[in-house]
Amino acid sequence: MTEKREMTALMTSVGAEVGQSLNTTPDIISENDGFFNPSDEEIFLAQQEYEQEMQAMVQTEREAAPDFMRTISMPELYEMVYPGKPPVIDKFLYPGTYLFVGAPKVGKSFMMAQIAYHVSSGTPMWQYSVRKGTVLYLALEDDYRRLQERLYRMFGTETTPNLFFSVASKSLNEGLLDQLDIFLSEHPDTNLVIIDTLQKVREAEGDTYSYARDYDIIAGLKAFADRTGICLILVHHTRKQKSDDSFDRISGTNDLLGAADGAFIMYKSKRTDGNATIEVSGRDQPDKHFMLTRNKETLCWNFKGERSPDYTEPLEPVLETVGRFINAENSTWEGTATELIEKLSLDIKPNALSLKLNVNAGKLYNLYFIQYSNKRTHKGRRIYLRYDENHPIVVEPDVETESNDSTEDEFQYQPVEGDPKVVECYIKGDSKCKSFHDMTEEEQANFIAASY
Repeated sequence: MTEKREMTALMTSVGAEVGQSLNTTPDIISENDGFFNPSDEEIFLAQQEYEQEMQAMVQTEREAAPDFMRTISMPELYEMVYPGKPPVIDKFLYPGTYLFVGAPKVGKSFMMAQIAYHVSSGTPMWQYSVRKGTVLYLALEDDYRRLQERLYRMFGTETTPNLFFSVASKSLNEGLLDQLDIFLSEHPDTNLVIIDTLQKVREAEGDTYSYARDYDIIAGLKAFADRTGICLILVHHTRKQKSDDSFDRISGTNDLLGAADGAFIMYKSKRTDGNATIEVSGRDQPDKHFMLTRNKETLCWNFKGERSPDYTEPLEPVLETVGRFINAENSTWEGTATELIEKLSLDIKPNALSLKLNVNAGKLYNLYFIQYSNKRTHKGRRIYLRYDENHPIVVEPDVETESNDSTEDEFQYQPVEGDPKVVECYIKGDSKCKSFHDMTEEEQANFIAASY
């Protein structure tokens, strides 16, 4: 038997009550009135977010096509802002991945210890300033006893707590990059990692080289260095074959150098020579030759001089002006490009100023520690400048002390007028010139060495 129930309709009153909500409120103005009256900036941001979402959807559909190739226009490229990458050692070592190559026993490990010590202690190296940071040195061809003896001979008892060593690590295919990631997470101020040598961390192929394999190895290490912002030095050996181009002597295929950011080649004229030359070629620095001499007591490499191309990068007057404006005392500024032009009395159009700051954001930080960014608002694009008070520590070298240690250009000489067989030579510190015949044997030997 089915039970039947009588359904009764709800009664409603006639007139004003029909269609009204049962949940009434005596308030005439809603508590969420602000939501319905957004500001111009909120409307602009909401519209901008919607446009970005639509563009992202369109871009996703485009990228899904099998033959899609991502491109950007020149104006889009100039709108990109890349952060600064200050050098680790000014004019010598920069963030990125570098090969440091030389023959066995040429002095590479002593040079690596010297670089590591100066960066980790924050002391100038030769006449170049450094940015202090933690250093990890993987001395994979040494043991701790040998490291101890080497460091004590080089630096005595002046230790630095920011320099760490390891004589064993995993190879690249066993998880070396994971080990490095852990170290960097524990020491976030790390700015230099040295792997001595590259061969010790290569995959199991051993001495078999191939163009593709070499490229993959360096490309993987470069991706790690770029992601973490550090300088990564890979110590490597030269071939036995000679070549007119020093960089052709890098052991392995040419793609080792092609995938890296640059390379240092260290060599001597003969193995027993106390002098050495380092040639540098890289993406972020001009090609240079550094002339060095070995300290017989400490075995450290002392600086004798450098040779570099005559080209010097032109100055940017706008960056210099901004650098004088933003500093520790006046640490922040924001406004439009037009307002910045008026503030600094610049002779440049607002759009050109914005593009110049976009392209030179890295240089602005490297030279003046000014962080630059921009943001589009409903009133136009705004510029933000901020002085980084927590910038890396830079210790300037004592140029006077450095110059006193060098004997280069100590002798200046010229032939005596009317008698080409007689040569007069000025010696620094002397009040008058000396002829060659009036010099001591030591002065004559130094004079000849400096002349040729």
